[in-house]
Amino acid sequence: MMIALCATAVSAYLTQNNLEQSNTAQTLLAEHQKLSSISYRMFKQLTDELIFGESANQAIIRNKQALIAQSLDKIRTLEQQQRQALGSQMTAGSVEDTDELAALINAIISEFKAITAAYTNTPLDQQYRLQTLLEVKIDNEFREAINAAVVRQGNVVSAINAKIETLNTAIIWFAVGVALFAMPCIILACYWLFNQLYQPLTILNNGTKAIAAGDYQQRLPETLDSEFYQLVKSLNLLASKLAEHESKAEQSRKQLEFEVEQRTREISQVNEQLTKIDSRRRQFLADVSHELRTPLTIIRGEAQVTLRQPSAAETVYRETLNSILVQAVNLSDLVDDLLLLARAELSRLQLDMSCQPIGEFIQLQVSQWQRVHDERQFTLEIEDDLKMIKLYFDPQRIKQVVAILLDNACKYSPPQSPVKVFAREEKSRFCIEIKDFGEGISPSDINHIFERFVRFKHKSEGLGLGLAIAKAIVEAHDGDIQVNSTLGEGTTFQIYLPMEAVS
Repeated sequence: MMIALCATAVSAYLTQNNLEQSNTAQTLLAEHQKLSSISYRMFKQLTDELIFGESANQAIIRNKQALIAQSLDKIRTLEQQQRQALGSQMTAGSVEDTDELAALINAIISEFKAITAAYTNTPLDQQYRLQTLLEVKIDNEFREAINAAVVRQGNVVSAINAKIETLNTAIIWFAVGVALFAMPCIILACYWLFNQLYQPLTILNNGTKAIAAGDYQQRLPETLDSEFYQLVKSLNLLASKLAEHESKAEQSRKQLEFEVEQRTREISQVNEQLTKIDSRRRQFLADVSHELRTPLTIIRGEAQVTLRQPSAAETVYRETLNSILVQAVNLSDLVDDLLLLARAELSRLQLDMSCQPIGEFIQLQVSQWQRVHDERQFTLEIEDDLKMIKLYFDPQRIKQVVAILLDNACKYSPPQSPVKVFAREEKSRFCIEIKDFGEGISPSDINHIFERFVRFKHKSEGLGLGLAIAKAIVEAHDGDIQVNSTLGEGTTFQIYLPMEAVS
């Protein structure tokens, strides 16, 4: 293509140059013809001057001479340009013949003026000098000179046209040659270009299909041509983003499955717990009904038996009233326990807080239980610096908690085994520890020991409210209660009370 463009530029330049030279030759040819016409008219006017006198047509003659001079100047200029363009060989004689032609015209004009000046009465047709001028100078020499110049310019025009024709022919054959050479090259180049384009497009097509199919690990090679670099980079970035989103989606899906499974498991556990609680509630209602029925039955039975007697002694009435009183007190205690748990559950348990020396308080409780259970040994171990320390607590409620724990220690351990009570400071909290050496609590029961209505299978005494009440009271003091137990070795309960309000 570059060769064709260069050849086209060269041929256009040469054609334009040849056309310019052809125009110059045509102009010279026309100018010689014009010079010939003007000269013959002037010669006719000079002849008329000889006939009609010296003053006839002088203005016209001068005008013709000026036109001849202009035409000669123009011819000289064009011939000089033509010689510079075509060379002296192709334009041989043009400039020199023009000078001779101008000298010839001047000589003819001078001869006319000389004949006019030497005019005699001799008839014009008999004058040899005029005849020589008209026949030799004008008809022969001038005509031959003009014709020679016209022929010469005609030859130049023909030569230039031949060059143009030759150039056109060369251009045509060159174009045919270039076409014959360029066509296979163009076909090969197009084939190569299509291959160069088709291979990256095939790679891009396969890569995008893989990404669209979900293979987000697919990466396109960044070694393709630079035209595809930005596209490949964008597609790889898109695949990375999609892979990242897919990974996050997979993680979210797994997390959701895990959470659903965990929540399902929790719901199952809650349902199981609710089932157990419902079972315990039913058992509790049955136990409460039984516990309420027993004292009520006794009360009603005692009253009915006493009332059936037509006359009863005062002692009988007192025994009946004492029995009824005992059962009424039991009912009252049961109702109080249930009411305490209900209030604790609603966070409405009221405490009568006061500042008490906790060491003396614990010593008093242990002493009272020792007097009641003289067959069992109760021991208290307390650090000296804690004996006189004072805490804010409800003495009646904490007494109830200690009583519940000591009662359980006595209930679930052999009669002769000791019960140990420890008091110490642990992690800025006051700890009351009660330890028995009984049979212990199984791991399956220890997780539910503080729940309400729980009773051990091998013990049927009570309603299973004691430890739940103890936990509610301790938590109402912003404290905590814990248990540790080993089967066959005993059980230890720890009561933790805050010491922020130490006095």
